[in-house]
Amino acid sequence: MIENIYIARHGFRMNWVNTNWKSATGLARDPPLAAFGEAQAEELAQYFLSLPEEERPTAIFSSPFYRCLQTSKPVARALGLPIYVEHGMSEWFSPVVPGTGLHPRPGSATSLKGYFSEIDPSWHSIWYPSRKGETVEEIHDRSDGFLRAFIPEVERKFDHSRILLVSHAATVIALARSFLGNRELPLNVGCCSLTELTRKTDTPSSEVLGCWTALKLADGAHLSQGTSREWGFQDIEVDKGRVVEDPGEPGSETDVDEPIGSQVQMNSNL
Repeated sequence: MIENIYIARHGFRMNWVNTNWKSATGLARDPPLAAFGEAQAEELAQYFLSLPEEERPTAIFSSPFYRCLQTSKPVARALGLPIYVEHGMSEWFSPVVPGTGLHPRPGSATSLKGYFSEIDPSWHSIWYPSRKGETVEEIHDRSDGFLRAFIPEVERKFDHSRILLVSHAATVIALARSFLGNRELPLNVGCCSLTELTRKTDTPSSEVLGCWTALKLADGAHLSQGTSREWGFQDIEVDKGRVVEDPGEPGSETDVDEPIGSQVQMNSNL
């Protein structure tokens, strides 16, 4: 049974320091880490390596976006662990402007393994967010539904008591709120900051949401320069009480928005 969960945000992004960045995978809105972000990822790895072996994560699950996989890589190498790609922890995009197409979606674990040899493609993503984007309520609904499916599936397939999740600011916040059972939890998340949760001993093993205690929340003590580029949901652009819509990617107007949501039943047949 999973007893401890670490949640890390990716490191500092290249597009924050260079407008001429290029996507390694060719996917739109998928910037790599800046050199500073790569250094943060190395510090995250060294932090885990400094822990007693019985406190280190024994599995890494990462968002499929390049910056998250880059952040996961030093940890995977330091601890000798594979990276499992999970679309359920993907970036949060605002709802698309109608008629402008869909938001980008990274490829499969198998395709991404060409960029990161540490990826183990035997794990099949158990959740896919809609490429039409999400409201603030919907990213929290996604987090709740994802975790209800994800934690039991990990426990069914593996024997891990400590896992690391690597994701994006909004998704990290939504995940932490789901685990703690508090959608109003005030939380700002910096690059490569770390949240650590432990399962409550007085809750049924079948329960996931609200069954955890926070040992750390978006902590940056392991980083030599502390937290950077902190973000919280109070930073979103809102118009008339709703998050402002974003255009989809040009050329995606005829794309089919699938798969969406839980894939657990489908994956159980693989």
